[in-house]
Amino acid sequence: MEDIFQGYKGKALEVLKKYNVRVWGKAVIDTTRGEFKGTVLPRAENDDDKHIVLKIETGYNIGIDIVTIKGMKEMGYFKATYKIPEKEFPVTPNLPKVKLLGTGGTIASRLDYRTGAVIPAFSPGELYGAVPELADICNLTTEKLFAVFSENMGPEQYKALAIAIGKEIENGIDGIIIGHGTDTLSHTAAALTFMVQNSPVPIVLVGSQRSSDRPSSDAALNLMHATTAAGHSDIAEVMVCMFGPTSDEYGFLHRGTRVRKMHSSYRSTFRTISDTPLATVSRSGVKPIKEDYNHRRKDRKVKILPYFEEKVTIVYYYPNMQPDIIDALVDNGYKGIIIAGTGLGHINKPLYPAIERAYKKGVHIYMTVQTLWGFVHMYVYDTGRDLMAKGIIPAENMLPETAYIKLGWALGQTNDREEVKRLMLTPINDEITPREPYNGYLIYQGGVPEVESFIRRFRK
Repeated sequence: MEDIFQGYKGKALEVLKKYNVRVWGKAVIDTTRGEFKGTVLPRAENDDDKHIVLKIETGYNIGIDIVTIKGMKEMGYFKATYKIPEKEFPVTPNLPKVKLLGTGGTIASRLDYRTGAVIPAFSPGELYGAVPELADICNLTTEKLFAVFSENMGPEQYKALAIAIGKEIENGIDGIIIGHGTDTLSHTAAALTFMVQNSPVPIVLVGSQRSSDRPSSDAALNLMHATTAAGHSDIAEVMVCMFGPTSDEYGFLHRGTRVRKMHSSYRSTFRTISDTPLATVSRSGVKPIKEDYNHRRKDRKVKILPYFEEKVTIVYYYPNMQPDIIDALVDNGYKGIIIAGTGLGHINKPLYPAIERAYKKGVHIYMTVQTLWGFVHMYVYDTGRDLMAKGIIPAENMLPETAYIKLGWALGQTNDREEVKRLMLTPINDEITPREPYNGYLIYQGGVPEVESFIRRFRK
């Protein structure tokens, strides 16, 4: 029997049944806040039962609180069909061969304006139907490796991706794109930097902050930019390609070990921390910002190192943290701990005995900083020197998440303390830098008169 109330439950389901309105029905909803017209959309399994979701004419989805509803009427009905008409992706002899590896989520999609459905696209034909500009950039093939949300990505997926990338490079691909959710995009980028070394071709991770049913979606533009970078860039590294300025003029290419998601919903959320991005990318091509990068070279032999120890964690220090947290990790068999310390790399003295015990039990402990920008400096104060004497090793200016990934990767190969330290403190691709450039830390604080004056000159 067909479910005409897809995903609705509890009180919201009662409201739909009361007014005999179905999912995909064209509805007029009278509320205490006014009248709303649109298509009733399905809800996900874990959504609440307090709202009815409507796709309005502008293309946006709105949630209507059922408490405010005075009446509803279904004016028409058209059920969505989850299918994008496929067009054969044209093969152009002089264009580069690019492989898109999917990990889950919507890489690109097309909105069915009659029904409000957002239809995911993945096959070359579907992507060509959704983003036809791709055919002007490359010869595209696709493979879906996983179908998981990015928060469910982990060591097994990292290793499988690294192995798949190695096979594609052996088969002579010109560039690789990885479609990925944005929440843990930087973790996967760091993992692939360590697991796929000496790549002869660009490896570009891409996602979108806003789905394709929204007028402000960044999905298609990010995908075009990533395809340009993978197929035409001279930068043969693991990179993240995401939205640049709000003007839509270009995207950024960020080095996989120095990138971080810095805003929950903003399109320009990804930032290169303590450095500048590698390059900008637009429809006209890739323009390097940094001069020191790994160049594309077909004769380079890739190294695939798919190792990871899962018993590694990050501990974010806070005032009054108790030693039983460290003790519990040791007792549960954790082999590595990354601490995100305050300031230059500090924790409180009550933790010292637990740190000392962890070290004696063979746990590898590294210090990073919560500030993200800047280096760990444990020689400045006596407390820092005390912590080093108890076994904590400063991780220089590695980002906490990057240090976590690298420690898992290092411990996947060896448990020898000196060898792990050598692996951790030997830079592979700028996870540790000798210095931070003056323009690597630029955060303009709104409200400051001189900053506001500067911005007004360029934002009319």
